[in-house]
Amino acid sequence: MERLGTGIGWRPEIADAVERMPGIEWVEAVAENLCSGHLPASLCRLRERGVTVVPHGVSLGLGGADRPDAGRLTALAERAEALGSPLVTEHIAFVRAGGPLTASPRLEAGHLLPVPRTRDALDVLCENVRIAQDALPVPLAVENIAALISWPGEEMTEGQFLYELADRTGVKLLIDVANLHTNHVNRGEDPADALAELPLEAIAYVHVAGGFERDGVWHDSHAHPVPGPVLDILTDLASRVSPPGVLLERDENFPDAAELERELGAIRDALEKEQGQAAPTREPARARSATAPTAPTEPTAPTDPADPAEPTEPTDPARQRLALAQAALLSSLVAGTPAPEGFDRVRLGVQARALGGKRADVVAKVAPELPEILGGGYRPAFLAYAQRHPMTGGYRRDALDFVEQLLLGGRLAEGRPRRELREWWLERSGPAPRSARPGVRLARATRQVLRRPLSRR
Repeated sequence: MERLGTGIGWRPEIADAVERMPGIEWVEAVAENLCSGHLPASLCRLRERGVTVVPHGVSLGLGGADRPDAGRLTALAERAEALGSPLVTEHIAFVRAGGPLTASPRLEAGHLLPVPRTRDALDVLCENVRIAQDALPVPLAVENIAALISWPGEEMTEGQFLYELADRTGVKLLIDVANLHTNHVNRGEDPADALAELPLEAIAYVHVAGGFERDGVWHDSHAHPVPGPVLDILTDLASRVSPPGVLLERDENFPDAAELERELGAIRDALEKEQGQAAPTREPARARSATAPTAPTEPTAPTDPADPAEPTEPTDPARQRLALAQAALLSSLVAGTPAPEGFDRVRLGVQARALGGKRADVVAKVAPELPEILGGGYRPAFLAYAQRHPMTGGYRRDALDFVEQLLLGGRLAEGRPRRELREWWLERSGPAPRSARPGVRLARATRQVLRRPLSRR
């Protein structure tokens, strides 16, 4: 794997600071925030200086029951080529559920949710990864995610699941040591055990990030300083293998450049504690519990031991079982349906509130006029809306739907905020020929309501 060195997550809010930082050898940019034909000038300048740029995807949903969307894969491939990137990265997560496999409405999580560590989920994930690998012009690496909740009936540990995935697909791994810490606090999983089971030779690079603990739950916020326990996990990893690259992630609450540089210095110090005497790469512990003897099955034809094993492809029933499980979980988180059996209901409530809060924050970013118009009333109004209206079409559509509901619901009194929201919505919902516009009846109804005197609503 190509050596990357020390890097930082490039974000528009800190673009100028990143360009001036000493010792930055590479950066990572959220793929969905880039347009391959109009790259940010800051990234272009970094590339001209020889700084590697890696696109980091967040919306493929490789751990979902559906096969990866061809359009999303094409867009990711175009961004990798435009940036001249040596690899692209995504997450081992699902981000949407429902649809044809479950004959239910499509739901969007707006967040990365954990995949159950089961044989069904692993088979589906492996095929989805192979589809993505075939569509991308450069190697793919996939990241372990942080989780607030655990799936009941899991068949493998985190390390075993990652080992099997890399072994069967050849995919590289992006190991997030902050996520290992999160799962230690939230799910009782020992980071050292996970590291001991990983295929260390498959590591492409490492993420380091901060978070915070509240009521015994660790929130992977990417908005707080990197804590000591996360740096300790990084040191443990460096004692086992020298990672090709390490990157600091920060997505919110950006400190000044000097503070970011101090965090990068702490990361370098954590690596140097053990990197100079890194242990030789060891053969990871194979997925013992996952390959334990099972009940006898029908005999099969003998195979030539010299022939490589054929990869296991998921059956349609396996995809459907996973689809039903994921749809039930996501529906309970965003639509208020009953919690699926076996889940911790208290922890599901924490996850549901976290999803609602993130949804409000992202809508405020993609439509910054809304919190400006509504002021302190924006967040409670949006959270009340989100409890009754699951997201089905992305954050920009979510912003439009939120304003439609405010205007149609009659709860917003006549005055400046209502007039400004009406103009905002009318401007962004058109213009287009009526026959070609989706939701035209809703638009007409909105206008009719808005034209009525307030006393008649």
